[in-house]
Amino acid sequence: MSTSVRRAVLVALLAGLCCAGATRDVPNDPFWTAPDSRAAQQAAAWREAGRNADATLMDRIAARPQAEWLNGPNPGPVVRARTTAANHAGRTAVLVAYYIPNRDCGQYSTGGAPTDAAYRAWIDEFAAALGDRGAYVIVEPDAVAQVVAGCTRVTASDRYALLAHAVDRLKRQPHTRVYVDAGNSSWIPEAWRLVAALKASGVARADGVALNVSNFQTNQASSTYGDQLSKDLAGKHYVIDTSRNGNGPLTGTDSWCNPPGRALGTPPTTRTDNPLLDAYLWIKRPGESDGTCRGGPAAGQWWPSYALELARNARP
Repeated sequence: MSTSVRRAVLVALLAGLCCAGATRDVPNDPFWTAPDSRAAQQAAAWREAGRNADATLMDRIAARPQAEWLNGPNPGPVVRARTTAANHAGRTAVLVAYYIPNRDCGQYSTGGAPTDAAYRAWIDEFAAALGDRGAYVIVEPDAVAQVVAGCTRVTASDRYALLAHAVDRLKRQPHTRVYVDAGNSSWIPEAWRLVAALKASGVARADGVALNVSNFQTNQASSTYGDQLSKDLAGKHYVIDTSRNGNGPLTGTDSWCNPPGRALGTPPTTRTDNPLLDAYLWIKRPGESDGTCRGGPAAGQWWPSYALELARNARP
């Protein structure tokens, strides 16, 4: 049995132990909190070691819903397990499809499907595993913005066709909300530059766009950017990743990559006071590295000391 399948089975078995009670203080929070997150495991390990103060800080992450990133082959078992567990708890899973060919334009998170055909098959498996349970699905962080910003590893029309396939196939599943990633307000400040690419990527058939994924822009900057995109996209809605934006962005070189002094942001909720903004989500999982910069481990790897700093700096 593969690691991903074993993990999926574990999630299904532990669904009844989900820390839903820990999220009751967040109004209108329909999202599911996994009981086996790296933060939850870290908090348990620190308690066992007598590091109770650090464990309590880590609970600030462990008790909140976070997205599950699907970034390798055979997404079906994990998608099925996560959405089943969420459904049993009366909540909604948040998932990230992150397997586009030439992912991350060859940078820290390089990888993805080996061919376009393999990606289409991967998306088909992902979507079928959703069944009728539904989820919030974030489609391919950075995939559009990197092309607009000049990535030459891919042909723009081919990339956009794959994203459009993902949107159309995922939207065939009942109760599934789909958001195409649209970068962040500091990467391509002129929102209009993304419009044609997003349209070619099927955004008209999606529920909207995702902003600030794995970044640190403030809620105000992101909502201003989202409102502008909405005007250019016939009123499309958006979601904002608030997992690490509590102190806003760092000024300086590589401000996107494991910047020090950052903090957890607004907990996941659908109460946004903006009719275009569907939810604040923790899409980037706090404590997972952006890449091997500033002493961090490989992209996506758990970094306990960084997670602890994010939690310690968070506002109550």
